[in-house]
Amino acid sequence: MRATTPRRWHSGTEPATARSDLRLRLLLSLTFTPFFALCTAGFAVFASRATPDGVPSQGTLIGFAVACGALTLFAVVDLWIVLRRRQTEL
Repeated sequence: MRATTPRRWHSGTEPATARSDLRLRLLLSLTFTPFFALCTAGFAVFASRATPDGVPSQGTLIGFAVACGALTLFAVVDLWIVLRRRQTEL
């Protein structure tokens, strides 16, 4: 076993110290966190008022509310990570 064998193969075109655009991630997180939170609340209210035989069904609306809740959580975590990285790097 050689000690110089790379663990990951690089194509050669990406920089060795590539970083993500923190300003863009901050903008996207600040935009989509409230959007997904409002969608979660909207679908939850819509699901609570849906009739059992209505279209779309109550289960579908609950599924959309759960999916939007997961996206809200993802956006909040990403916002926290970006803010923490901006404090340490800038």
